[in-house]
Amino acid sequence: MHIKSAEFLKSAVHPEHYPEESLPEIAFAGRSNVGKSSMINCLLGRRGLVRTSSTPGRTQLLNFFTVNDAFQLVDLPGYGFAKVPLAVKRSWGPMIRTYLEKRRSLRCVVLILDIRRVPSEEDLQFLDWLEEYEIPTIPVVTKADKVTRGRRRDHLKKIAEACALPVEAFTLFSATSREGREEIWGRVAEALNPEEKP
Repeated sequence: MHIKSAEFLKSAVHPEHYPEESLPEIAFAGRSNVGKSSMINCLLGRRGLVRTSSTPGRTQLLNFFTVNDAFQLVDLPGYGFAKVPLAVKRSWGPMIRTYLEKRRSLRCVVLILDIRRVPSEEDLQFLDWLEEYEIPTIPVVTKADKVTRGRRRDHLKKIAEACALPVEAFTLFSATSREGREEIWGRVAEALNPEEKP
């Protein structure tokens, strides 16, 4: 996919503050230390569009971006063991569940996992939510450059088994090498235009 434009639109917590549902949406989700912001910036070819930080958990709102004036990308709050106030952490689950349940323009969720870690309880809970709401999912295993090519298959197999998904369902990605970037955009394009899928 050729990215001609990518602009921050707004942040929101509650449905009444979401942007109008005039464009289809692709949401990105993952643990607070999984490299989600770096991945989105790499996909969009915009180094600083989505704020990255060495401190996990900086994304505490639903952040909406308009891409190519054709669809919206939504950066969901990271979950897990981020150093944030307990009240904020407790609000994430309801905030995300409400978005998944209410957002009719949502076409799919890109769920990001770390190749070096077996999926956590939070990862599996999020997968359950996606299944519950029948939301198409693009599972991506990021930080692929952190594992040697000879060990990738073993790591991927453990992740797939934990998620009860086939290995072929996952796309390997690295923000450093940009590996997997075109494959992810191809799968996103299919989600945005399902009628064009062969």
